Amino acid sequence: MRRLLFLFIAALAAYALWFLAYQPVDISSEKKILVKIEAGESVRQISDTLYKTNLIRSPFIFRQTARLSGLASKLKAGSFILSPSQSMPEIIRILADGKSRTISVTVPEGYTVADIDRLLAGKGLGEPGDIIKCAFTCDFGTFEFLPSKNFGAGQGGCGSRIEGYLFPETYFVNEAEYNPKFFLERQLGEFRKRIVGKYEPEIRSGNRTLGDLVTMASLIETESRTADERPEVSGILWKRIKNRTPLGVDAVTRYALDKWSGPLTKKDLDFDSPYNTRKHAGLPPSPIANAGESAFSAALNPEETAYWYYLHDSKGVIHYAVTNEEHNRNRALYLK
Repeated sequence: MRRLLFLFIAALAAYALWFLAYQPVDISSEKKILVKIEAGESVRQISDTLYKTNLIRSPFIFRQTARLSGLASKLKAGSFILSPSQSMPEIIRILADGKSRTISVTVPEGYTVADIDRLLAGKGLGEPGDIIKCAFTCDFGTFEFLPSKNFGAGQGGCGSRIEGYLFPETYFVNEAEYNPKFFLERQLGEFRKRIVGKYEPEIRSGNRTLGDLVTMASLIETESRTADERPEVSGILWKRIKNRTPLGVDAVTRYALDKWSGPLTKKDLDFDSPYNTRKHAGLPPSPIANAGESAFSAALNPEETAYWYYLHDSKGVIHYAVTNEEHNRNRALYLK
């Protein structure tokens, strides 16, 4: 009887040990650990690596579980992003599938380099500042359409030469293979295909440079709410430039100051900078956002109207005006 009791207790302890080993090392952990499995590594070597990096509780039980599940011979070489919050069976499945977690990253139209930096860091891809730093220092020499130099020193991400050329789209990123430069190159490549490749004949036949069109597209993106109104907004802004009338686009000042919320003060509006479009006529030195295709198309194909002014009310409806007096009436009526 005692022997049976002893065996029962031993079996129960073994089961408890095995069950515990299956559990995540730290189920609440948000830590992500890069693990590289080299070609030809044995299950023992893999289990030792996982144990040393605090991803599993028992190398022995890992090996036995992998063998009993028939996956020991199917563990793949490669780079994997793993977490202490994952269970042992989950880690085995990931290594057998040969896939690390793929993240969907949607870059909205109108995002800046700084916005993209915050977006990626918020998803655990790289560290805050990685994208901004790369935007100013990485070599993008294979993209011949880019300006040759930066327009700012990098404060807040303002003035990078790739600003405006990072196409807004949904990108799928393998965590283990993420690299800031490679991600930006994917966006630049998408711009090359979706903008340069598609609109090159129209750009060549027009009288505006790609740089001017990209900068104008960024203004249209920030100044319009719908695709339908963009050609008219484009027509108004190009007409102001033609007549040497300051654009008065306060989003440009916000970009230069990296102040995207709250009202602009008198001090802000008196900011002495080429990016102050209330003081200086013409386009700002560089794009202020990464526009979508409809904004670029509107920059390329402005709609001529009698209007000189526009504003959006609290519901996002646009109101146009021909004269400054009419514009002031619209302000009184719709900006309460």
